[in-house]
Amino acid sequence: MTNNEQLFEINGQVESVIYRNEENGYTVLELSGDEALITATGIMPLVSVGESVKLFGVFKNHATYGEQFAVSAFERSMPENLDGILKYLSSGAIKGIGPSTARRLVLEFGSDTLNVLENDPLRVAKLKSISLKKALEISKQLKAAIGIRELMVYLAAYSVSANAAVRIWKKYGNNAIVAIEENPYVLCEEGFGISFETADMIALAQNTPQDARVRVRAALAFVLKHNQLNGHTCLPMNKLIEATAGLLEIEPVSCEAALKEMTDDNSLICETLDEKEFIFLPSLYNGETYIAARMKMLLRYPAPAIDGAQEKIAAVEKETGIEYADLQKKAISDALTTGLLILTGGPGTGKTTTLNAIIRLLKESGQKVSLCAPTGRAAQRMTAVTGVEAKTIHRMLEVSYDIEDKPVFKRNERNLLNTDALIVDEVSMVDTALLESLMRALPLSCRLILVGDSNQLPSVGAGNVLHDLIASDIIPVVTLNEIFRQSMQSLIVTNAHKIIQGVMPDIRVRDNDFFFMPDYNQESIAATVGDLCARRLKNAYGYNLHENIQVLSPTRKGVLGTYELNNRLQALVNPNPSRGVKVGFYTLYEGDKVMQSRNNYDILWNKDSGEYGEGVFNGDIGVMIEVNNASKIYKVRFDDRIATYDHESVGDLELAYACTVHKSQGNEFDCVILPMFRGAPQLMYRNLLYTAVTRAKKMLIIIGDESALRYMVENNRRIGRYTGLKTFLMRD
Repeated sequence: MTNNEQLFEINGQVESVIYRNEENGYTVLELSGDEALITATGIMPLVSVGESVKLFGVFKNHATYGEQFAVSAFERSMPENLDGILKYLSSGAIKGIGPSTARRLVLEFGSDTLNVLENDPLRVAKLKSISLKKALEISKQLKAAIGIRELMVYLAAYSVSANAAVRIWKKYGNNAIVAIEENPYVLCEEGFGISFETADMIALAQNTPQDARVRVRAALAFVLKHNQLNGHTCLPMNKLIEATAGLLEIEPVSCEAALKEMTDDNSLICETLDEKEFIFLPSLYNGETYIAARMKMLLRYPAPAIDGAQEKIAAVEKETGIEYADLQKKAISDALTTGLLILTGGPGTGKTTTLNAIIRLLKESGQKVSLCAPTGRAAQRMTAVTGVEAKTIHRMLEVSYDIEDKPVFKRNERNLLNTDALIVDEVSMVDTALLESLMRALPLSCRLILVGDSNQLPSVGAGNVLHDLIASDIIPVVTLNEIFRQSMQSLIVTNAHKIIQGVMPDIRVRDNDFFFMPDYNQESIAATVGDLCARRLKNAYGYNLHENIQVLSPTRKGVLGTYELNNRLQALVNPNPSRGVKVGFYTLYEGDKVMQSRNNYDILWNKDSGEYGEGVFNGDIGVMIEVNNASKIYKVRFDDRIATYDHESVGDLELAYACTVHKSQGNEFDCVILPMFRGAPQLMYRNLLYTAVTRAKKMLIIIGDESALRYMVENNRRIGRYTGLKTFLMRD
């Protein structure tokens, strides 16, 4: 059998289970084949020795273990012949039955053994040394094993994974199929990982009425969850009803009745915000109300003030030769004397200088200071500019992940952070759920300083945290707005401030760090982007796309979207690739620039110095240095670290020659190239442009349509988000 991608079906009896991960069901087993044992690997939860299985997949060649069958789907049945029954019972699949008892049972009941064990425990209890209690427990276990198999077969018809079936069975047991048939929408519950669409498909196959109460209730929750992806923590009641009625193609009155029922039983929460009724999922309602309560507690019971703030500031000025502006002094003083402060401001206004003074004076006053940021790149940059180690918020909270890949934090109300002062950078990127988790781990007397640029894009996750905190007007805020003399020499800085004020940037100057190249043809713009990256910037400045240049785009789609730009740039700068691995929309080759797309704290890395550790973070950018499809090992160099990926974790990587503006948050690049074109209206607004411009440290090149640039500058229509945090903060 050869290593190719043709899908095979193989049948056999499980001879041994070599390895199983009980959390995700990943299994390595040996299967009896026609002539020799076949090693099969894949997600096969609960498959036991002696069972007959039908496996679907492809043959792969492992560098160490040789040929293996990689399973993509499977079917299983209880053993029917005496040999299979004996192996099954001897394997330990049924607790309380070992090899000796298994032989006695098979000798006594023959091919009917499993049926007797399941359905006639009284007969089993007549055997010597098997009590009725033990026989009943064996019967219960066997019913469970058979029940899981039946559930897997039932759900497989709707493409529900075996893993999900096991999770459902753990909750509902042998009544799982009955529970699903009574209400298929129980599958949408948290923890099962099954979509509303799948549950709805099962329900409609069972002729569930379109306006059935269970269907409407599930749809209301689904619409709210779907809108979390757009940043909303809640929705106006009328919009929720309208959207749900449209989704289900039913009359709004049915949605109104179901919604009333759900708010009455607290499945959903109704709150009045600005004299209008809004509906929350309980988790987000609890998150926003907790943040508000905790913030007000910090104001009511602040950390002890540090005396002599003005004298301490003067001493630092004298020692360092730095003369702080009035607002910088106010920020430093407030940080020392209050328990809660928001420090905000645009580029060139001295946030870093102010922050360094705050850290220094807090430390000199005996305070234990901790620094964190929402992404790995932001934490690395914070470390670089302050000289103090900064962690990601997830790492600071000691994250682990459950089987649904949801974060679980070891640091919480029962295991508080050990710090006197916590400084959080890039707060505009922090969503409601993450800030709630951080606040739950904050000691009561801890000083909290939140740093960010309120004019940048809001978080990817639900919430508008920094905006709402500032807009509540109850939290001390210092906004640095004076551009320092050295920064005024930079057109990147001065034009960024013009943009946020709604003024067209200066695009005529050609001897500074901000360049505009007019072009009105998208294909021509793409070609210019490629030429700059592959040739012109390298020849003129020594820049290259792997180390100094980052292409940003507002969108993933189209000629100037990240998908097509990445493929174009890959062909230009990595023209003769050797080995590659197919991941999503891309093939990643050795030598490619790649980005980590989510936090993964399990990936191992080692440094050139010999130091080693684990964890690669969302937004980390590196170079693919090794692709070994035979061994399923892939290596990426991130600065001075080499991270090792397996065949599952490599799926977290994507090409990074071009990335979206949203993805670039928390990062800075020597040179940013921004194609400018008439795109989707929801992506043509001022804050997105401002965020893109402020990613550039030394050079910004905008290529494209001047009218599109003007439209973005003048369009101050922020992407609206429905949230409750501001209101909850302002309430007494």
